[in-house]
Amino acid sequence: MASAAVTASVSVPTSKSSSLLPAKTSISSTDRINFNKISLYPRNVSTSLKPGSIKAQVTTETPAKVEKVSKKNEEGVVTNKFKPKTPYTGRCLLNTKITGDDAPGETWHMVFSTEGEVPYREGQSIGVIADGIDKNGKPHKLRLYSIASSALGDFGDSKTVSLCVKRLVYTNDQGEIVKGVCSNFLCDLKPGSEVKITGPVGKEMLMPKDPNATIIMLGTGTGIAPFRSFLWKMFFEKHDDYKFNGLAWLFLGVPTSSSLLYKEEFEKMKEIAPDNFRLDFAVSREQKNEKGEKMYIQTRMAEYAEELWELLKKDNTYVYMCGLKGMEKGIDDIMVSLAAKDGIDWLTYKKELKRAEQWNVEVY
Repeated sequence: MASAAVTASVSVPTSKSSSLLPAKTSISSTDRINFNKISLYPRNVSTSLKPGSIKAQVTTETPAKVEKVSKKNEEGVVTNKFKPKTPYTGRCLLNTKITGDDAPGETWHMVFSTEGEVPYREGQSIGVIADGIDKNGKPHKLRLYSIASSALGDFGDSKTVSLCVKRLVYTNDQGEIVKGVCSNFLCDLKPGSEVKITGPVGKEMLMPKDPNATIIMLGTGTGIAPFRSFLWKMFFEKHDDYKFNGLAWLFLGVPTSSSLLYKEEFEKMKEIAPDNFRLDFAVSREQKNEKGEKMYIQTRMAEYAEELWELLKKDNTYVYMCGLKGMEKGIDDIMVSLAAKDGIDWLTYKKELKRAEQWNVEVY
């Protein structure tokens, strides 16, 4: 398939930038810019962040209470419109590496055309079927990826979907280098290339309807994808029926500063909404806590343990966790002792949060 040069429409700064940031809080499809000239990976990242150094002030006003609506019963959420035997064929509009050259592994941000035929919500996933056949001569099985764009898409016209994909390459027990079929297919896509898409799927990670909610987002690596979709809706877009007035608190864990994904976007959000957005990074190979321990996501959260526990006792606080499965146990370890101080069994309480759709997990 011959690749074609594609010029995308979105409102972004015209100065040299390393993120897909809109110049204004509502995305316009009238401003045009060639994304081939934009680099998304962070440069000159400072890892000397201290607890509270990027911190929001929370309003003391009591917001109007919003009746909870189960995500499973939410109207208008489309699932499984396209299935493996009848996938939607989109085209790659943009594919760019967003990690530094010295990062341990490559992560790519990619945008596919959908022409509005794959309607999705923030927090859903799509399936991708790589070209070619497997060792048995059958089409490759689909792989699911969390969507990294808001429902409007990166270009603001509801006609695209974006993914954040890490290239999988590892050495097996026989000493052979193995490349993940779908991740390498996606990371190698050129603008204009076709891609088979299924879905959308999933309701577990849908955003809460309450615009006054506290939303705590815990992500490692490409687990940032659904949170980027949340935050674009909250801070980069204007909606007639939605204005976020609550608190969004993002914890992002990565191995090195050159692995921080969408850093400049998140810092821009902090400028736009300093009272509504808190941002904390955990860079495990470069940062340590006061005890000299490596800074994993649960280590960073431990620095705010008491505050997080108080938030978790409120019925309008929602926790979303996406990424490596190992972080869940570390977070449980923090909460067990805190809950015990109030005479609460954490694991039982967490089950109650799950039933109330306030504890949402998508790990691998």
